[in-house]
Formats: sequence, structure tokens, C-alpha cells
Amino acid sequence: MGETTQLRLYNTLTRSKAVFTPIDPDNVRLYACGPTVYDFAHIGNGRMAIVFDLLFRVLRQTYGAEHVTYVRNITDVDDKINARALRDHPDLPLNEAIRKVTETTASQYQKDVTALGCLEPTVQPRATDNIDGMLALITRLIAHGNAYEAGGEVLFSVESMPDYGKLSGRNLEDNLAGARIAVENHKRNPADFVLWKLSAEDEPGWDSPWGRGRPGWHLECSAMSERYLGEVFDIHGGGLDLIFPHHENEIAQSRCAHGTPTMANVWMHNGFLQVEGQKMSKSLGNFFTIAQLLETEDFGGRKWPGEVLRLAMLMTHYREPIDFTVKRLEEAETKLRDWQRAAGTAEGADPSAAPDASVIAELADDLNFHRAAVALDAMARKANRGEASAAGCLSATLSFLGLSADSLLATDADVDPAISAAVTARLAALEARDFATADKIRADLLAEGVQLMDYKDEAGNRQTKWETKR
Repeated sequence: MGETTQLRLYNTLTRSKAVFTPIDPDNVRLYACGPTVYDFAHIGNGRMAIVFDLLFRVLRQTYGAEHVTYVRNITDVDDKINARALRDHPDLPLNEAIRKVTETTASQYQKDVTALGCLEPTVQPRATDNIDGMLALITRLIAHGNAYEAGGEVLFSVESMPDYGKLSGRNLEDNLAGARIAVENHKRNPADFVLWKLSAEDEPGWDSPWGRGRPGWHLECSAMSERYLGEVFDIHGGGLDLIFPHHENEIAQSRCAHGTPTMANVWMHNGFLQVEGQKMSKSLGNFFTIAQLLETEDFGGRKWPGEVLRLAMLMTHYREPIDFTVKRLEEAETKLRDWQRAAGTAEGADPSAAPDASVIAELADDLNFHRAAVALDAMARKANRGEASAAGCLSATLSFLGLSADSLLATDADVDPAISAAVTARLAALEARDFATADKIRADLLAEGVQLMDYKDEAGNRQTKWETKR
């Protein structure tokens, strides 16, 4: 990114967009909440991965790849994981069964997000590898008067933090109104949340000063972010649904343990996702995993390339809700094919071309992909006019965005000689101004899944490229 371009990000904590200033430009630090690996990741998880992968790419472009650290955690301590381990592997010891479940699902998640065009984060820590850090945090919180033992748990006292609720805008009265006091009467305040809970014999657990147990969900990210990014870092991201209670409680734990005014300077959250106009739900039959869309015909009667799924997500601004529909995927595929065709129209394109500066500048405005797409369309028009430099720049920009310049287009090896003959015959018909014949050939090919695109080469001669629909 050019020196005059500034990165501006919307901060949930301040509810405003401002110029991003890293704590240390030589070590820009980003943390995003990753999956809880009790099952295969759904498409909502995919949106989060794509959004913060795009931010990771923009930060790398701005500050240099070697100066950006991106941590995306894996939660492998969870009651749902325990339940699935008991269900799927009843003959194995619990810890071994849990490891089998989480290794399978974590491996699938990596495969899925790679197919979605996501770069590998700098670090992907597991919760189970960071128990010591969690115990150290609890010890500090108890020593500072922010936590206490009760009812077989160690709990964080929300009343010990005067500005608890700042991220979500909720106050303690809001929390009290919705509390289940009857089943949580061991708490000093119904809004107090679990840092450590004792484990039964048939539950996983670790030794601690408070007995054999396991950590509360919120504690994990506080420990992992401190270990890899420090007590205060630049950006924390996740889905909108994590603002409360997860991120609110992360802030409370970290700030009170370290005595800092903040945990992360910027908090970013992507919007909700629904499917065909309805909230995604297994009961409604519209719950889809990333793997389903990539590998089966369950959605729209066909498989979908990862890059099409990625573009469909990016076409809506990350903070807005997204309606994930078959029509939307078809629109994304058409758009991506258009860009890919244009990237390959001009001969002699520079393979070392850099991503387009105007696209990067638009993304620097809080990841404004809509305006970046307008710039991509402008490049495509130039490339279709035979401008080799535009084609090379477009190809480099698509790669920067995690969108290959040619993956959806048919190669020469894929093409039936009959298609080439038909295209040649159509061009001859056009030259003879026999438009009826030309139109019939186009229609016949389209019926067979072959789409044509006319353009003019540098000499002004009519040419035709084609693609086969997959």
C-alpha cells in the first residue's frame, strides 16, 4: 500500500470508524476467534474466516508480511465435544475419544478454509495446550479481588469491574433481568461467569489449586492472546454473536488480570448470516457445512467452488447481514468468471504485476469490497480491450484477494474439438452478417453448457473465448 493510503477500520468498542494506528508497525497483531471443533464448520464460520483473512491480507500488504502476526485459535475444550466423544467413541477412554473427535474436525476445518482461499494464520493455538496460562490468569484475578470460589466453580465478579459491559453497551441491570437466579444462586451476582469448573470422573479435567476441572469458554482466548500477542494488542475479531458474552468477558478477564485500560485497541465483528431468507437452523433443514457446499450437491443441486463461496461472502460488506442464496452464488460465479476471462484476454501480461493500488485503497476503507469490485470491473474492461498491463494487474489483484485468475475457466485440454469448430463457424457467420446462424450456434452451445464471450484483439479483430459451466 502506498505511503499516503491510510487504513480505516470500524471499531465496535468506540462505535466509530477511525484511522488504524498499530501499537508497533513492525509487529501488527491480529486475533480472531476460531472454531469450536465439535463438528464440521458451517458456512457462518466460513464467513468469519474469510473476513479476517481479507483483513490479514490487507495488513500484510500495508506493513509487510513479516510484520503481521495473525492468531486464530482452536477451541478443543467444550461440553459439546465431550458429548460427541462419548457418543462416537464409547469404547475409548474419554481423553482419547476427545482427541479423535477434535483431530478429525480440526483437520476438516483447515481443509475447508484453505478451499475458501484463506491463508494459514501465523499461529493456530489449541486451548488444551494453554491450560497453564489460564490457571495463571485465574490466580491473578483472585489475588486482585476480581474472582472467587463458590459452588465448585471459580467465578469472575462483574461488580469488581466498574465499566463492565462497555463493548456490548449492556449494564448489570440488563444482565440481572435475564438471569436464571434459581439455578445459579451460588453466584454473588447472577451475571458472574465461570473461569474454572470442577470435572466429574467422566469429564476431562486438569489439576488446579481449586481441584481437578476445566476452564470456562471465555478464559481460553484471554490466555492464548496474551501468550502470542501480549497483554494489549491491535485488533480482535469475530462474529457479531460473540460481542456478548464472549468478547465482553474476555475484556473483563484480561484487563483485570493485567491492570490495563484495554485488551485490544480495535474490535471488529462480522454480521449474521441467513440462508434463503431464514435463520440457519438444523430444524429448518437449511443448516449447511462448508464441506457440504464444496463436496456435495445438497445446496442448489450442485457443488460450489471455494472461490465462488468466498466471493459470495465478500460481495456483502462484512458488517452487514448476508442472505446466502443459490442466486447469490450464481451471481458470484458469473462475476468471477468475467474477471477471470478478462485476466486472460491479453497476451504478454506481466506475471510479476502488483495488485491494483485502487483496489487496495478501497479495501483500506474498512474492507469496502463493493468499491473494490467496481475497480476490478474497470480493470476488466481495459483488459477486454486488449491492454496487457490491465490483464496482468487484474490477475495479480485476484490472487491477492484469494481468488485465482483462472480456476473456473476451461483449458484447451478440456475443450471438445466440436466446440472449436462451432465457434469458428459462428465467427464466419458474423463476418457474413448471418446473425440468425450465429445466434443459433450460440444458443446451441449454451444449451450444452458452453458460454461464449466476444472481444476484440489489439488489431481490432473480432475474437471469441468460451468457458464450460461446471
